[in-house]
Amino acid sequence: MSAAVYALPAFSFRFFPIWRRNFLVWKKLAGASILGNIADPLITLVAFGYGLGSLLNSINGIPYIHFLASGSICMSVMMAASFEALYSAFSRMHVQKTWDALLNAPLALDDVVLAEMLWAATKSLFSGIAILIVIFMLGIGLHPTVLVVPPLLFLIGMTFASIGLIINALARGYDFFTYYFTLVLTPMVFLSGVYYPTAQLPEWLRAISALLPLGAAVSLIRPLVLGEWPRAPWVDVLILVAYCAAGFYAATILTRRRLLK
Repeated sequence: MSAAVYALPAFSFRFFPIWRRNFLVWKKLAGASILGNIADPLITLVAFGYGLGSLLNSINGIPYIHFLASGSICMSVMMAASFEALYSAFSRMHVQKTWDALLNAPLALDDVVLAEMLWAATKSLFSGIAILIVIFMLGIGLHPTVLVVPPLLFLIGMTFASIGLIINALARGYDFFTYYFTLVLTPMVFLSGVYYPTAQLPEWLRAISALLPLGAAVSLIRPLVLGEWPRAPWVDVLILVAYCAAGFYAATILTRRRLLK
C-alpha cells in the first residue's frame, strides 16, 4: 500500500467523463458563476484603476489602469482555480460524496484528481477570458500578442488548481481554506506585482517574488497584454510547470492517503 500511495500518477482518458460531468453541472449556473469569479477583480480594476489611477498617472510610462488590468487577469485566474479546487472539490469529495460514487465505476482515484485539476483550470480560463473581454471594452490589451494569453492562462489555472488540491486533501472542513487564502494567496498578490512593480520591494523580497507562481504569471501575462514579449518567458513557464507538476503529485499522494485507507 505504501508503494502504491507514492507511485507516480497514472494518467488515462478516463478523466474526461468526470471533467464533462463537472462542466454540465456548472453550465446550469454558468452566468452567475462567471459573474461571481470576475466581480472582485473587476471591482478592483475599476476602483483602483480609476481611483488611484487619477493620482498615479503611469508606472514606467504605462497608464496605471493598463498596469493593473494586466495583473488583475492573473489574480482572477488564480482565485477562480483556487475556489474550484478548494470549495467545489471539497464538496464533491467530502460533503456530496460524488467522488465515492465515481470510484464505484471503473475509474481510478488518479483519474478523479486529474479531472478536478483540469476542470478547475478550465473554469479559471473562462474567468480569465471574461476579464480579457472587459479590458478590451476599456480599450486595453488590443494587441496581437494577446493571442498567446489564453493557453498561458490555462497553465496558470492548472498550477493553482494543483496547489489548491493539496489543501483540499488536508482540509477537514471549509474553515481550513481561510488559512490558505489569508496566509498564502493574499500575501502572494501583494508580492507579485499585481498592484505595483516588484522593483519597489526590498531585494530579498524581489528574489522571493520572482519564484512565486503568481509572480511568474504576472511576468508572463503583463507584457503580452501591453503588446510586448516577456523578457524571460521560458523561465516563468518552467516555474509554473514545476509548481504544477509538484503540486499535482503532492495532491495525488495526499488524496490517496486520505481516501484509500
